[in-house]
Amino acid sequence: MENSSTMIGPRGLIKKYEFVRVVVQCLYSLGYQKSASCLESESGVSYKSKGFERLEVQILNGDWDGCIDTLIAITDLNDERRASVLFPVFKQCFLEYLNRGDDSLALNVLRKRVSSLQMSKDTIHNLASSMLCLEGMNLGKIDEGVVLELRKRLLVELERLLPPPEVVPERRLEHLVETVVTSQIDSCLYHNSSVAISLYEDHCCGRDQIPTETVQILTEHKNEVWFVQFSNNGEYLASSSSDCSAIIWKVLEDSKLTLKHTLRSHQNPVSFVAWSPDDTKLLTCGNAEVLKLWDVETGICKHTFGDHGFIVSSCAWFPDSKRLVCGSSDTEKGIFMCDCDGNEIKAWRGTRIPKVLDLAVTPDGENLISVLSDKDIRILNLGTYAERVISEEHPITSLSVSVDCKNFIVNLNSQEIHMWDVAGKWEKPFKYTGHSQNKYVIRSCFGGLDSTFIASGSENSQIYIWNRRNSKPIEILSGHSMTVNCVSWNPKRPKMLASASDDHTIRIWGPCQSSEI
Repeated sequence: MENSSTMIGPRGLIKKYEFVRVVVQCLYSLGYQKSASCLESESGVSYKSKGFERLEVQILNGDWDGCIDTLIAITDLNDERRASVLFPVFKQCFLEYLNRGDDSLALNVLRKRVSSLQMSKDTIHNLASSMLCLEGMNLGKIDEGVVLELRKRLLVELERLLPPPEVVPERRLEHLVETVVTSQIDSCLYHNSSVAISLYEDHCCGRDQIPTETVQILTEHKNEVWFVQFSNNGEYLASSSSDCSAIIWKVLEDSKLTLKHTLRSHQNPVSFVAWSPDDTKLLTCGNAEVLKLWDVETGICKHTFGDHGFIVSSCAWFPDSKRLVCGSSDTEKGIFMCDCDGNEIKAWRGTRIPKVLDLAVTPDGENLISVLSDKDIRILNLGTYAERVISEEHPITSLSVSVDCKNFIVNLNSQEIHMWDVAGKWEKPFKYTGHSQNKYVIRSCFGGLDSTFIASGSENSQIYIWNRRNSKPIEILSGHSMTVNCVSWNPKRPKMLASASDDHTIRIWGPCQSSEI
């Protein structure tokens, strides 16, 4: 028998007895019955406590009085937990008494045993009623094999309900190891891979897991590039420019991009694009431009919304790819929802909806988030129409929502990015600093595996990348020669990033060349 006070581990923090017991349980759960039994025999440590072994014998033999006495003797049970443990025993006891025709003993279980539980009268009444339902089911005589199976199921239930050290929580060793692995992933600034983590060494990723080097420069735009966004499937990139055009790029298998369509119908600079969730359609608009709908496959303009007095500053899609919502800097236009033919479905206008600078619909379609009058963020639940407003101290230039719909980020001209939760549980935002932004519209995005990172352009011609758990950037990327207006992280290729700049170029970023994108 192992000395239960012996400690092991480099720091002497682990009780050897408990460690062996957890290992034995793990071997049993993995199906290594012989190895588990051998370890129990050699170490003198059983994964079942003496009390549970006694309980097992009592239940399998139908010794209900002994079983109940054993459970009551467990001192680590509070009244509520003891009641939850005793009730399934009473139910099994009641069923067996009924099965053998001993109605008086069955009734005694209800009158004395159940009523002794520290529960409210309503709860006891409900429990008693559920027991009595068994009597009304006319099950007939249950054979001994079925009774034995029910007793084994009761043991499994008690093993789940009883606290340590009477039982070892299910799959305890796996839980402990997984907790450590998760902690190492969470503390790894560069973790950006879905490959399983090895247990042979402590986990730590290098900077080659994220895009840090320019792998391609796209020069087809003839003026400042204001916006870039990857499609939802990661197979395309859309860009827009002050040259009054938008371009759809195809992402090839080798991670190079090639021009697919140039969209030239606009008469003024194009500052915004939005992919439909199914990636078959693309919206383009600008601060002095109309909204246009394009077919991605053909590059044909399918619809122009309104006339040239119909100015849309930002737009977003609903998950069905059939409805869209638009915001205008014209206070008379406000925010409106329509179908792909321009038929208005719903609108929000008036003094409560001043000029709209940016907006987004969460990917689940439940919330409409809009930036109003420079400093206010309005979050509208589209199911309940409940809304709340967050007021920032400095003007907001852009908005981006995480793929999991839980968070959004806003760029402020105070040289900060603020992350808020959509649910409204946070009193203060998480803040990211280091980049340069004073007077231009700079756009940021979530990216990487599980949206672990935040990337942003900057007025100093650089790109900044943060691990979202840290307020200071982990990487600063150089390459552009003028302001970087917008960045977009490929949602399907976590090591690919695109940036748009006033230097007329789009840069595609990947990890160092020795590593694949």
